Amino acid sequence: MENDLSDYRRSYEKNELLLKDVPENPLELFQKWFYEVDKFFPQDENNAMTVSTIGLDGYPKSRVVLLKKYTHEGFIFYTNYSSEKGKAIAHNPNVCLSFFWHQAERQVIIKGSAEKIAENLSDGYFESRPRGSQLGALVSNQSEVIENRESLEAKLTALEEKYKGIEIPRPDHWGGYLVRPVEIEFWQGRPNRLHDRVRYKLQSDYNWAIDRLSP
Repeated sequence: MENDLSDYRRSYEKNELLLKDVPENPLELFQKWFYEVDKFFPQDENNAMTVSTIGLDGYPKSRVVLLKKYTHEGFIFYTNYSSEKGKAIAHNPNVCLSFFWHQAERQVIIKGSAEKIAENLSDGYFESRPRGSQLGALVSNQSEVIENRESLEAKLTALEEKYKGIEIPRPDHWGGYLVRPVEIEFWQGRPNRLHDRVRYKLQSDYNWAIDRLSP
């Protein structure tokens, strides 16, 4: 099987990113960019991000999850702690997050270290989820081999009956991670593949060094 994609190309011409225009703190620029893409492209799932980990088998693996909060400390997402990504993070907390907002012709790439958030914060977010999503966290032994789809549906039906009319507890194996960034790169597409790339690197004094990178 062969499919030549060499003619797939487009010119990026929507915006620019210059050093003179960036703030000292990358979280401020992230907030600005996220606000802009969410304002102008609300139909997209703009909080979708790729999380890359180094698995127990030594291979990197990437998957898309949803960013649920960002603060001055970093970026928060929720998942099953016993999943493949959870086991990878427990073994090696260094991760990479990336956002690609294609309509804005922008990428953000974040290197950082992941840590579990406080249990009460995970409780609070779990309580805010729809009941179907709460039950889904109980149903799925994420990343484990299952016999078929029907076994999931049967388990869901049983749990719906078990928790009918009562509060659904957050399972111990499910909760949030905070990714504390040590490096954030902002990428703005430009014509002729001469893209703007600005990188922030955290220094020992907790200030950010800012550099422009060659495309």
